Amino acid sequence: MWRRYAVVVAAVVCVGLAPAVGEAAQGCRADRLRVPGAERVVGACLDDLTTAGTVAGGHTDPADWAGLQLPGTVDPSGVPGVQLDGYFPDSSTMNTDHGWNHDSQFVIRLPAHWNGGLVVAGPPGTRKQYASDRIIGDQVLAKGFAYASTDKGNNGPELYRDGERPGDAILEWHRRVAQLTVAAKAVAARHYGRPPARTYAAGLSAAGYLVRWQLEHYPQLYTGGVDWNALLFTRESPSLLADLPPVLRAYPRYARHEPGAQEAMYAAGIPVGSEKLWGYHWNVLWDSLQRTVREELDPEYDGAAEAGTPFCPEGTGAGCDTDYDYAARPERVHDAVARVSLTGRIGRPLVSIQGTLDALVPITRSGDVYDAMVRDAGRGPLHRYHRIEGGTHTDGLVALDPAGTRPMQQDFVAAFDELVAWTR
Repeated sequence: MWRRYAVVVAAVVCVGLAPAVGEAAQGCRADRLRVPGAERVVGACLDDLTTAGTVAGGHTDPADWAGLQLPGTVDPSGVPGVQLDGYFPDSSTMNTDHGWNHDSQFVIRLPAHWNGGLVVAGPPGTRKQYASDRIIGDQVLAKGFAYASTDKGNNGPELYRDGERPGDAILEWHRRVAQLTVAAKAVAARHYGRPPARTYAAGLSAAGYLVRWQLEHYPQLYTGGVDWNALLFTRESPSLLADLPPVLRAYPRYARHEPGAQEAMYAAGIPVGSEKLWGYHWNVLWDSLQRTVREELDPEYDGAAEAGTPFCPEGTGAGCDTDYDYAARPERVHDAVARVSLTGRIGRPLVSIQGTLDALVPITRSGDVYDAMVRDAGRGPLHRYHRIEGGTHTDGLVALDPAGTRPMQQDFVAAFDELVAWTR
């Protein structure tokens, strides 16, 4: 149903709006722009659409992108144009931005000097629509691309409360990205007088997973995509629910200097050389990601509890995510994971970059595996895969080990430029 909707709306955009005189040619006129399907839209004409200009006016949220870049990173700036903030109809209310208390919020930015392209992104982790503003938005706006991003339809540590069946919240992510892509194309066509000639999907971590899904399920909407340290779901191992519990069991032993614990970490996929990152991942990332994803896909495991017990010790037993055994879970749990799993059957060019020292989504359990999945699906010619030596899951983590790791921001820019040149 959604594919048919996307195709029909895209056809309306191309046939009904392309011949019109663009709003951009008449001046800013942000108040005249409408977003198809949106319940609310607020427009603004800005001197600078990048974070250098949007922070002061409240047109972004620095908390959304905190920790994603290495401090001191210099981003492009000086891109005038129109910003549209709004939301699509939705029943959940996790996103409190602008005092709206309404999910499915989005931002669309239309630069005054447009190159004819559009980039659509989502947020990494459980963040909201502004999370990719610096790592992706600033970079592509400076190149002349229009930019759009969504909050995925649910966000925050309790996103699993959205939906009725296991996996529903994650599946909504994909629908919202496709919905925004169709709508942003229509807005660009109205604003500029012609639809985008090229549309790319881009994203980090969970948003990189979104890119892969879009190119597998809605390739007609895109020219290509770039994924950066993307999450991977498969019905069996490797997959997040299978790979994180062994890490949660091994790290406390490692912290106690028990024999064999470090080797157990390596056996769980955590890369050699990432040791200085482990303490932070234990305190902030591994446990919370396991519990949130597990509650979304296997809520019965801990009964009436929600997302288990943080940092429950090994041997606690039923309901403790440290003791979680995905392989032993009922078939219905594997079926729920299958609903959100990737296949490798991409339908458009994809450039993937993965850090070799990513301790959250280890490269041997994610990037290497997805590259093999694409080749096994017979789509190898559509995939270019780059292993980035010393790269970590987010560039903010480089500060924990500046001598052993390095930021990947420029690798993303290079990968995006490679994709554009490849598909031009």
